[in-house]
Amino acid sequence: MTGRGTISWHASGKLFIVGEYAVMEPGHPAVLVAVDRQVGVTVSGSDGVDVVIDSDLCPGQARLRRRDGGFAGRGADDERQALNSLGHVVSAVEVVDGLLAERGLRVPPVHISIRSRLHRDGTKFGLGSSGAVTVAAVAAVSAYCGVELSPDARFRLAMLATARLDPRSSGGDLAASVWGGWIAYHAPDRAAVLDMAQRRGIEETLRAPWPGFGLRQLPPPRGLALKVGWTGQPASTSSLVGRPAMREWRGSASQRGFLARSDECVRASIRALERGDDHELLQQVRGARQVLADLDDEVRLGIFTTRLTALCDAAEAVGGSAKPSGAGGGDCGIALLDATAERAISRLRERWAAAGVLPMPIDIQPMNGSAG
Repeated sequence: MTGRGTISWHASGKLFIVGEYAVMEPGHPAVLVAVDRQVGVTVSGSDGVDVVIDSDLCPGQARLRRRDGGFAGRGADDERQALNSLGHVVSAVEVVDGLLAERGLRVPPVHISIRSRLHRDGTKFGLGSSGAVTVAAVAAVSAYCGVELSPDARFRLAMLATARLDPRSSGGDLAASVWGGWIAYHAPDRAAVLDMAQRRGIEETLRAPWPGFGLRQLPPPRGLALKVGWTGQPASTSSLVGRPAMREWRGSASQRGFLARSDECVRASIRALERGDDHELLQQVRGARQVLADLDDEVRLGIFTTRLTALCDAAEAVGGSAKPSGAGGGDCGIALLDATAERAISRLRERWAAAGVLPMPIDIQPMNGSAG
């Protein structure tokens, strides 16, 4: 099939408000927000190679050809280096190609160019760049091939592309990127979804119910400001959740207790947002910080670094609530405080700067459409 000129798509990064770690288990909830920093993907025709990918996140260029039902490079050193950072993009193309194959079509030769505002000088902020680039790549390649996707289909294709690489990934970053705004999210059973796609095909999997999956959009807090601080220390979610101690913890009574506490905190946060109860939301964010701290004490993951602890303490000192956002071990933390308390917000920035935490100019990306 032929492509359609040049297509560009932008997808937002994310922040976890409450529920990280628990949300990796199917059906367990989290609250996330989409941020106004985005990844852009542009798709155009290539020079005859099946897929060409370049990105400002890595040097070099990947030039891929069809092989064994997917796409593979020549094996050159510079190409292997590029592909280490581009696996999610390749998987996104392969999933779209798989959908087209079921319709008797295929992705034509394409050049995919990626530009990201979710990093600085190649160092990621921890705002879900892998999820955002997956969503943007799925959307842009599909549009280039003349395939119109609903938000739900866009999420599901991105979830299939992600789960093929890392079944532990909750997909919360994908959902925030697709729908925008504040969302309550329950992760699907990724193993069941992958099995469904293998047995019944991608087309049918897009339409079928997904066990565990749930999503609804939430109103933002009425009078709270969300502030984001970056520790300057990049962290790898997959390396944290893949540690032996974490694998041993899964399925234990301790994990069941953690899930129950986290779920209670998330549900209370959702109720607070829906009722416009800012005070209760602040209390629940404090509670979520403690739930993560207790997990860290028990499993020794290193969720709370010195800077993340200082970030949280600084917010508490000026009357707000704060916690790490995501897996921890570096990356970002969030703080919620009275939006009208300009002096407190100014003092928070000063305390963060003194602790080596960079205040980031980040706003919430508005909702992109109705969920469901």
